[in-house]
Amino acid sequence: MHANHHHRRQAPRNVRVRRGFTLIETALATVIVGTGVVAIVAAQQAFFRQNEWSTHASTAQRLGNEIRELTLHLPRHDPVTGQAFWGPESSEVEVLDFDDLDDFDGEDGQGTVFSAALGSGPVSALGDVFQDMAGWSQRVFVENIDPFEVTRTVADGASDLLRVRVIVEYQGPTDDAPREITRVTWIAPG
Repeated sequence: MHANHHHRRQAPRNVRVRRGFTLIETALATVIVGTGVVAIVAAQQAFFRQNEWSTHASTAQRLGNEIRELTLHLPRHDPVTGQAFWGPESSEVEVLDFDDLDDFDGEDGQGTVFSAALGSGPVSALGDVFQDMAGWSQRVFVENIDPFEVTRTVADGASDLLRVRVIVEYQGPTDDAPREITRVTWIAPG
């Protein structure tokens, strides 16, 4: 039997058992995990910025509407002097002294500003200064507009229609200058 049957002897194989990862596999896994961590951090920062913006936008809208509510039932012009005097009269120095819409328009064309920095605001619909609103301001402009073309401003006292614009700004602790967050505009009919 031995003669007919050739028995081949197999050479022993060099069998290597892998234990652990190679350096390249480890580096690749580190890059993949690191990219995932960076993406999560970036997403969280974007969410924080978006959340901050939406919070500021809703606060600004509220502050603009506070001025609207404050001025809602005021006459367009002073009950005593009428249109003869535009802006606040000399005795009207605080928001609670304002007795007509044109009092809210500043004398210098810059509008009347109610701000935490000046200690005059922002103000509520009752004319009270909001506390703990550092960085916020309300800038109010009152303009005469053409009754046939409401986008066109005319000279003070030249129309019975008034447009009131409130620009709400915020200056955070790291901001160089205030930035406009929202505008609220309405027309006070004659």
